Amino acid sequence: MPRMRVFVSLLPLIALAYLGAVLAYLAPRKSGYSHLRHTISEIGEIGAPDQRLVAFGLFLPVGLAFALLGFFLRTNPFAASLACCIAAGYAAAAAFPCDPGSPVSGTARQVAHNLGGAIQYIGGGLSLLALSERLVPELRVAAYLVLGSAFLLTVMPSGGARGLAQRVAEVALFGCASYVAWVV
Repeated sequence: MPRMRVFVSLLPLIALAYLGAVLAYLAPRKSGYSHLRHTISEIGEIGAPDQRLVAFGLFLPVGLAFALLGFFLRTNPFAASLACCIAAGYAAAAAFPCDPGSPVSGTARQVAHNLGGAIQYIGGGLSLLALSERLVPELRVAAYLVLGSAFLLTVMPSGGARGLAQRVAEVALFGCASYVAWVV
């Protein structure tokens, strides 16, 4: 069982490393893309040259990794909820590529995309809050970072620091998921 525990706790970090490596490869391929200003989804937005690669080569594998993590953490509903919220966000991003610029409102597809993001960031932040009350109080800081990032992604105009806000949330979610997988 110790090997399985190590695998389960490393799974979110492996997914984070994969996400970072694929972003490092794909971002330069999208003209004008900035990690600070643009969301991850904009690399695979409707009409982007790498739309399908992002959906099926990036978002889907990351979503499946977190769905698997949720299965492994099923004995702790709050830990499983954290993993499944992240999985839902990535699965929605794979199924519903964003409109150009990933606006807060747009087509029905954009609404579905944003709903997945809301599940990931708001649901993930609330899961971290629940885990902070039951497991490790320090997770509260990460929860507020994620929830604050969700707020910023909603109110910040396209081209602002939305990419930075999203990356803060991603690192907090993936890192906390790894930690939680180790301690539960």
